[in-house]
Amino acid sequence: MLRFLRARGAVDNAEDILQDLWLRLADLDESTIVSPAAYLYRAANNIMHDRHRSNQRSRRRDSEWSDIERGTGEASDLPLPDRALIARQQLNQVEARISKEGPRIFEVFRRFRVDGVGQRQIAAELGISLSSVEKDLQKAYRALAEWRENENAQ
Repeated sequence: MLRFLRARGAVDNAEDILQDLWLRLADLDESTIVSPAAYLYRAANNIMHDRHRSNQRSRRRDSEWSDIERGTGEASDLPLPDRALIARQQLNQVEARISKEGPRIFEVFRRFRVDGVGQRQIAAELGISLSSVEKDLQKAYRALAEWRENENAQ
């Protein structure tokens, strides 16, 4: 059996594969095996292939990890699922808190901070003065600061 395994490419691992085979066969019911010799060689071959595939996956995983650590691999820019969920919950809380100040304040804040529209343009779009836009933003920032204080207190 050792010669068979070594001839099939399991040079250094032949004894380990034979040990694995022995452990697997120890619990086997021989009455169901029609051709024991063929079964034995087939099982040894399968174990050898399983080890080879496992070693390949391990080397590939280690190589990819090393590439990421060195900065040459492609790490995902996506946040981890738990962090994305927490961020979504916080965003909903912030939106709800600013919305309590009124729909116009929420709209002004969103257009200015999220959409990047200038204050003058927001004032023109909503038909209000520039001073009103500034005051609405101040109210939104105060609401945001209150939300942050409550978050930190918890």
